[in-house]
Amino acid sequence: MYDALFQPMDIKNLTVPNRIVMAPMTRSFSPGGVPTEEVAQYYKRRADGGVALIITEGTTINHTGASNDPNVPNFFEPAALQGWKHVVETVHGSGGLIMPQLWHVGSMRNPGTGPYPEAPSVSASGLKYPGKENSDALTANEIQAIVDAFASAAYSARELGFDGVQLHGAHGYLIDQFFWEGTNQRDDNYGGSLPARTRFATEIIQAVRREVGDDYPIILRFSQWKQQDFDHKMAHSPDDLKAFLDPLVAAGVDCFDCSTRRFWETEFDGSSMNLAGWTKKLTGLPSITVGSVGLDGDFIAAFQGASAGLAPIDELEQRVADGEFDFVGVGRILLADPEWPNKIREGRLDEQVPYTKEALASLT
Repeated sequence: MYDALFQPMDIKNLTVPNRIVMAPMTRSFSPGGVPTEEVAQYYKRRADGGVALIITEGTTINHTGASNDPNVPNFFEPAALQGWKHVVETVHGSGGLIMPQLWHVGSMRNPGTGPYPEAPSVSASGLKYPGKENSDALTANEIQAIVDAFASAAYSARELGFDGVQLHGAHGYLIDQFFWEGTNQRDDNYGGSLPARTRFATEIIQAVRREVGDDYPIILRFSQWKQQDFDHKMAHSPDDLKAFLDPLVAAGVDCFDCSTRRFWETEFDGSSMNLAGWTKKLTGLPSITVGSVGLDGDFIAAFQGASAGLAPIDELEQRVADGEFDFVGVGRILLADPEWPNKIREGRLDEQVPYTKEALASLT
């Protein structure tokens, strides 16, 4: 069943054996920022269950303001890197592919939180959302230090055996705070028009590319919506979206992870395509769709403690078969049911497990 979902597809020179990607989901289950054996087994269960490519939870770069939670894993301390090496070996042992999501939360970190509570919070213009100042605007030298930290983390990912890297440029975190006009009020080369506001990201991508080489896959996750504003759109038309994407492609992105809350929603009037579909059409690069796959409720309700029932994926399968987008990011249903891909492939639909409050609480 669902043959299109189980065809191989390439990202650069990496062959992904099917189209199901485990979406990154923050867990806060790494004491002191170090991923444990439990973390390795958590990802192993999803690889055993048929997930082709795992994108890890957000893991923070080497900058004191990058994290708002000491139990979120980091990607720079020796003990953490050793923990991640074990995660990679464990997932590879189950036949899965895995990439870390490299992350800086920017002004979403409240001052006084995280593993370095004394450190200032930083962002593009000191804003958490339009009109709400809670952090320091980054200087040019500080920007360079953060660019270097992303590049160093990517180099470590390749050295540890990860199959590529994903940069978190979505959901109102630091890279996205440069993208979003509401939080980027800079009057230097990092501000201005939507294409100009990609400069911070393009410098990170270029620095990462220099460190990892030409053959190593780089995925960028982006979103129109922000957790500070669910209804926001940076790009109001295909022309706007192309102007935003072109500099990122030129910098070296190989695949876009296009975060939406509901994959079936259209992006622009006059077309049935979603954000991932438009991104693939405009760039020619592989794209990942995401948003309530297999479930009848979105993740915002889940954060408020709501359960979600099962939903058919026939439309999703057809859109993959039609080539609208290439990969499918799956989140909450994999928390409830690590075997979900195998059940879908083998036609065991009556064995699917719905997403429940208990699944959210345990995140096992």
